[in-house]
Amino acid sequence: MGKKRIITKTASEAEGISKKSSSRSGKSRQRTSEGILHIQATFNNTKLLLTDIEGGALAWSSSGSLGFKGAKKGTPFAASKVAGALLDKAEALGIKELEIVVKGVGAGRESAIRTFAGKGMDIRLIRDITPIPHNGPRPKKPRRV
Repeated sequence: MGKKRIITKTASEAEGISKKSSSRSGKSRQRTSEGILHIQATFNNTKLLLTDIEGGALAWSSSGSLGFKGAKKGTPFAASKVAGALLDKAEALGIKELEIVVKGVGAGRESAIRTFAGKGMDIRLIRDITPIPHNGPRPKKPRRV
């Protein structure tokens, strides 16, 4: 059965004061007025990430996290709902200006941008970084029968 452990508490721990600080671990979120919105739109999902100017993540959302399942995750409707959820988080953080970086060829690209623009967010620039193959990988050898 083994030995029983006896845990002794110090006076400060017994009163409910822990050694760790009561705030969140890591950096505290500073209220910034500008940020970068990264949109990754694939055929199966739409993911949005809001970062500060240095690239540190502030908030994120995806269509899967909002409860959309299967083929509905890649629709423009799901992307607009994701953008609306992230817009509420952005307003709580005090973000007014955005740079938008879009990656992918999914259906949710445009509707996510339209949602942010329609709710009064100031969009400074839209950059498309979708990877485009210049010649692609080497083709397979022909099959010998």
